[in-house]
Amino acid sequence: MARGKDLDLVEIVATARPPVCRIMNFGKYLYQRNKRAHEAKKHQRQIQVKEVKFRVKIDKHDYEFKKNHILRFLQEGNKVKATVMFRGRERSHGELGDKILNRLIGELQEMATVEMRSRMEGNQKYLILAPSKAVMEKLKTQKEEATPVAEAGA
Repeated sequence: MARGKDLDLVEIVATARPPVCRIMNFGKYLYQRNKRAHEAKKHQRQIQVKEVKFRVKIDKHDYEFKKNHILRFLQEGNKVKATVMFRGRERSHGELGDKILNRLIGELQEMATVEMRSRMEGNQKYLILAPSKAVMEKLKTQKEEATPVAEAGA
């Protein structure tokens, strides 16, 4: 029956009794499945993890400068890994790193949520910040507003 219509007999569920088969154009089915997967992939947003490194003896201006970078990354929808690096004797004063990271968490409270609390790994202490829901919704609305303009121009 399938050969008469130039179609393929495709086994859908092999474990069923009796096995379930379907008469279809298998090449067309694969093409449409790949096209749907490609279309779904096109609408996904790739989230990157950006890293910002601090030192224990960081100055006010340097701290503010790096904090502004973190704000920009969060507004773009990326996650941020804030790292405090220790050298030599600084390693024995882990509380100084906690002080910097806690200050950062307090100042970015509205913009970010802490995804992973501070953790010591080797000579570095780090935490991971993710954009808060408010930031993500704002980003989503901006994207939706920008999309119709791009389609109208095409």
